[in-house]
This record gives sequence, C-alpha cells and structure tokens, in this order.
Amino acid sequence: MFSVSELFSSWRTVARSSALAAAFVAAVSLVGANSANAQAITEDFADVTALPAAGWVQTNHSNPVGTTVWFQGNSTVFPSQAGAATAYVGANFNSTGGAGTISNWLFVPTRTLNNGDVFTFWTRSVSTTFPDRMQVRLSTNGSSTNIGTTENDVGDFTNLLLDINPTLTDQYPIVWTQYTITISGLAGPTSGRLAFRYFVVDGGPSGNNSNYIGIDTFTYTPSGGPVAPTQHVLDYNGDGKTDYA
Repeated sequence: MFSVSELFSSWRTVARSSALAAAFVAAVSLVGANSANAQAITEDFADVTALPAAGWVQTNHSNPVGTTVWFQGNSTVFPSQAGAATAYVGANFNSTGGAGTISNWLFVPTRTLNNGDVFTFWTRSVSTTFPDRMQVRLSTNGSSTNIGTTENDVGDFTNLLLDINPTLTDQYPIVWTQYTITISGLAGPTSGRLAFRYFVVDGGPSGNNSNYIGIDTFTYTPSGGPVAPTQHVLDYNGDGKTDYA
C-alpha cells in the first residue's frame, strides 16, 4: 500500500513530466515554424538594384548578348501588378542584339527545398505581336548558377517546372496572371534554387519574336509550417476522467 503522501508525490512527478513533455513538443514546433519562416521569401521588386544583396543573381546568356539584363519595371509600358507603378522586374527584346536567341536568367535565392514547398509569382507581356516565352527551372546543386556554355544550355537547371508559351504563339498572358509551382519528387531536403529564364529564339530588335515581359509579387512558402503541439492527458486514477492536461 502507498501512503497518501507517496501517492501525491508520484502524481506530482508524473504531472510535472507531462508538462515538461508538452513544453518540449511546443518548443520543437516553434523551432520548426521559425525555421520555415526564415526560409520564406516575399519579393515585390520595388527596387531591383537591391536584389543582389538578397541573394538574387542575373546572367544574360543570350547570343549575341544585348544591351539589357533584368531591369526595373517601366510603367509607361505597363504598371505593376501591386505596389508602386514600377514595382516589378522586367526583361525585353534588347536582351540580345540584331536577331538572336535570348537566354536571360534571373536566379532566385538559394534555399533548402522540400516536397510541398510552394512558389507563386505574377507575369505578363505587353502584346502578342512579337511572342514572348519564359521558363522556370530548378537546380538541386546548392547555390550553383551554372547554365552551361551556350545560349541553349541549361547546366545544373535541368528540371523544367514551367514553360510559358513554348511554341511562341499568342499564349503568353497580356494581363497580370498568377502562376503556382509546388515542389515534388525530391528524395529529401535539398539545397537548390529556382531560376526564371527569358528564352526566345529569333528574338531581338531585328527578330520575329520577343517583346517585353514583367514578373511581380514573388513568394516562396516552405512546406514546414507551424505544427500544433501534442496535448498530454493524465488520467491518474483510471476513472476515465482527465486529472491533468
């Protein structure tokens, strides 16, 4: 037989252990949520010159290379999807010279990617008269920006996630349109990055294709969001009623 004091002491010990376990689970959940929040990206492109400091990278791999890379949006062509009229990033036919192949890349900051991660962005062109095209590609090789040696190469960015107007017809939207990409097929957490590729053959000032595109309101939402803490319930005396939760 246990004395009343011994029973009370035992109950208090178990209750304290349960409370500590609940606190531990809550702490782990908070760490996971904070980690996911630290990975998240929201970019409104209000100042394109600030992108490199945030981990964005540009490479114009066109042939021949033109006079422009990705630049601050021009509100006289069309205004932004949200925010100030020029708050978007743009690229145009001057990415190449004469009549050439445009392969103008904008790399998203490196992140540890997981299945279920979601990327969203808005894009549009100005008209369908000179067709535009853009790809979204994925590299799983860390912070690599390797895109090969020619305008047709993709280097480490072998995973094609999205191809807008691949046949260069009239399928690039001429009003702001949102696209969503959900990561899948990874074996586990993987360091890598996405890239936007303005990719147009027979483009440029003398070409039959390419005009002007914009990207706005880019978001990256990691899949590992907050997890609800587990509730630990103690029925000390076995009467089916909760004595401690």
